[in-house]
Amino acid sequence: MALAQSDYPFLDVIWTMLVFFGWVVWFWMLIVIFGDLFHRSDVSGWGKAGWTVLVLVLPFIGVLIYLIAQGKHMGERRQSEAASNQKQFDDYVRSVSGDGDKGAAGQIAEAKKLLDTGAINAEEYESLKAKALAR
Repeated sequence: MALAQSDYPFLDVIWTMLVFFGWVVWFWMLIVIFGDLFHRSDVSGWGKAGWTVLVLVLPFIGVLIYLIAQGKHMGERRQSEAASNQKQFDDYVRSVSGDGDKGAAGQIAEAKKLLDTGAINAEEYESLKAKALAR
């Protein structure tokens, strides 16, 4: 146990954790930048290739230039993509839910059809109507 303490001092542990954290942040930043770059439709293939070469050949300079030039737009693109995904999800949920977009009037009309065909009686119709209006 004493040998382990003298071989790797506490400050070396802290330094190793900082270096490891720095590498994780660096690779996370590269993934975000490349993800943003390749999701963009306003940049041509040659533009994407140029940014990729710049980031790979001169990593720190390329990343800093991309963040300075596109930082604000990266956030805007991410927000618009999130809003679009949320709208698609909401539309999907509405399309598969039992009520759909009928609303109270549609539910009452459907209950009226059931009453007219004799599938339900007047009490059940009033119950369905009350439930539809309560929503």
